[in-house]
Amino acid sequence: MHSVIARRCFCTGAPRPWLFVGLGNPGDKYRGTRHNVGFEMIDAFAESQGIPMSTVHCKAMFGQGFVDDVPVFLAKPQTYMNLSGESAGPLAAYYKLPLNRVLVFHDDMDLPCGVLRLQLKGGHGSHNGLKSVIYHFRGNREFARLRIGIGRPPGQMDPKAFLLQKFNRTARERIDVALQEGVDALKLVLSKGLTESTRCFNREQKYKHIRLQNLPT
Repeated sequence: MHSVIARRCFCTGAPRPWLFVGLGNPGDKYRGTRHNVGFEMIDAFAESQGIPMSTVHCKAMFGQGFVDDVPVFLAKPQTYMNLSGESAGPLAAYYKLPLNRVLVFHDDMDLPCGVLRLQLKGGHGSHNGLKSVIYHFRGNREFARLRIGIGRPPGQMDPKAFLLQKFNRTARERIDVALQEGVDALKLVLSKGLTESTRCFNREQKYKHIRLQNLPT
């Protein structure tokens, strides 16, 4: 698995690699559900860069490539959501990556559907996938996240049922737009760095948040 990327990364002056981890549940049963938008973001980015997600590594579907000479590792843990750290932790350790070169994509009910937010670090917000990742990073929360808004369940609907439900047409359209915006944000991270990208991207998404927060999905 130490392929061309790993060899090139050891060269003097080569950019340090990034690890992008999308959270979700494996299998057709969960495809297209709200809880799987982390997987969808990985797939959208991989497709945009021509990176095949065709191997299995550290319990994840895995791909690797370069984006303008910046090495990138892409992973979709196949452990089921609540055990995502069993994949993310070993991957970061295998490639000897500091956590400031790890970016985790996950669904977020605290954001309106289709709104994105880059976050430099933070807690788990009761997200079981993030809880597992933090646990397997030995309690360290100093890794970035791309939060993908899915909105809140309507009425008295059980949040767990909401997470495992597929998007309706309106929500699906918003998520598809968000995925392309996410791809652009990730390319910005790779070219400009996380801090500057977070400031610029979140400012744009703030206006989208205001526009969408009270609209039905």
